[in-house]
Amino acid sequence: MIAQICADALGVAVADLDLVGPDTALTPDCGKTSASRQTYITGKAAEMAGRALRARILAMTNMGEDAVIRPEPGALRVSDGRGERRIDLVALEPDGNGYVLAAEESYDPPTGALDESGQGVPYAVYGYGAQMAEVEVDMGLGTVKVRRITAAHDVGRAINPALAEGQIEGGIAQGLGLALMEEFVPGRTENLHDYLIPTVGDMPEIRSILIEVPDPEGPFGAKGLGEHVLIPTAPAILNAIRHACGARITRLPARPDRVLAAMREAGR
Repeated sequence: MIAQICADALGVAVADLDLVGPDTALTPDCGKTSASRQTYITGKAAEMAGRALRARILAMTNMGEDAVIRPEPGALRVSDGRGERRIDLVALEPDGNGYVLAAEESYDPPTGALDESGQGVPYAVYGYGAQMAEVEVDMGLGTVKVRRITAAHDVGRAINPALAEGQIEGGIAQGLGLALMEEFVPGRTENLHDYLIPTVGDMPEIRSILIEVPDPEGPFGAKGLGEHVLIPTAPAILNAIRHACGARITRLPARPDRVLAAMREAGR
């Protein structure tokens, strides 16, 4: 998605970019890839850098904002319908990093410290989502099978819809394990034979709904989509269990013995 954002801001195809991997010997260190910051923060920096590089190219060629930039071997060809100019990259002097044309931008989202009453703006953007789980509960065994999860999330703008849907599916898989399987017991569940995580056979049907309400700060209006999917998954499943059989689960995971005990407590 970072390459897509930068390419769009620069005005070239994604295929024209070579993406350098996360190596701080080659690239600036912008911190870890975590939570929901990558598309939003790194993406914004990539957008700003793409626009800055485009502005420099247009200034060198004296072209207008509607100009088209076409990379070709050893050169850039820039045209705006009224004329065409060519930048001979081989003739330019490289900088200390070996680039003949470069732009570097950083982005720190606007935030504010909390006041004495705990009010403020600690985060620049928030994620919004709603999820619904449909489950089947075996009233005799206490086992739970999640049949379908519908997940609606506001992504601001879906830069890459396939990746956004994959993020939703991955978060639901993690939340499913939290709700029904994963339980760490010191000295016992220290391997993936005893510590259970969801497999493909445990996954329900997932219906993803991408809602696009652009954020004024995000790159092209995009918002982050990280832990937003994990957080509501287990509560949705537990609420569905209670709706199905009356069992109110207060401790995760919802093992069959806990579901049966909760059912007995509810008089089922």
